[in-house]
Amino acid sequence: MATIDLRTEIKEFLSSRRARIAPERAGLPAYGGNRRVKGLRREEVALLAGVSVDYYVRMERGSLTGASDGVLDALASALQLDEAERDHLFHLARQSRTPSGPRRRRPAVTVRPALQHVLDAITDAPAWICNGRYDVLAMNQLARALYSPVLADTRRPANTARFVYLDPEAAKTFFVDYDRIARDVAAKLRMEAGRNPHDEELIALVGELSTRSELFRQRWASQDVRLHRSGHKRVHHPVAGRLDLDVESMEMPAEPGLLLNVYTAPAGTATADGLALLASWAASQERLATEIQALS
Repeated sequence: MATIDLRTEIKEFLSSRRARIAPERAGLPAYGGNRRVKGLRREEVALLAGVSVDYYVRMERGSLTGASDGVLDALASALQLDEAERDHLFHLARQSRTPSGPRRRRPAVTVRPALQHVLDAITDAPAWICNGRYDVLAMNQLARALYSPVLADTRRPANTARFVYLDPEAAKTFFVDYDRIARDVAAKLRMEAGRNPHDEELIALVGELSTRSELFRQRWASQDVRLHRSGHKRVHHPVAGRLDLDVESMEMPAEPGLLLNVYTAPAGTATADGLALLASWAASQERLATEIQALS
């Protein structure tokens, strides 16, 4: 994938969302038993959105340049978009209004020392910072221990999307809900592509995953998008065993594009005990590394 083409993104996103809605679901009569299109027709979407058929056809062909927020809201309602899909539509429209230019390489992202200090102050929960491309930018000691299978790849920055799709056997062993994780990773990368379609590192990552993973190609083609949100993650750690973690994923207003992720477990649960065991193991590993360095 040499570039992320906005017109193609818009066309495929809108057509895929239209195809999933049956007329009955949209409150429209389904005349005849032989519809030649899957889901709604373009004229039916135009009717529901309150725009002309020609105008909707232009939008689905990849032109959102002149679409107002009111039109986009109406289109989102007509296509029954969820929150993430609506945000993605607005991102695509916003990018369409921006003069096109060459792909750009983002400056190397470094986490401020103060943020690393914040992570290090969190001693009883894995905490780490990533960007929208799933690059791991900073971690506390417990997060490094938890994600040791991900960090086994010496490439830096470590990237959880590469781990999920390019080391699937290890990822399936680590992530209990591997299929869901794989689906969510692709959907969040698609969301990031709508925000930053000219990000050279993102384009390279999507190209690499598309070239090397059939599963990623399938997930990417679905056009699904997803927001980074709170939830649950189940992993099987080689030292701590099964951990059922609560996840808080928070955007950082002072650091646009970065996310703080914190994993916790209720006190008294097996997972809380597992995190305590993991913390003890991580501390012993660090002491061992320090001793070896002192002897060398």
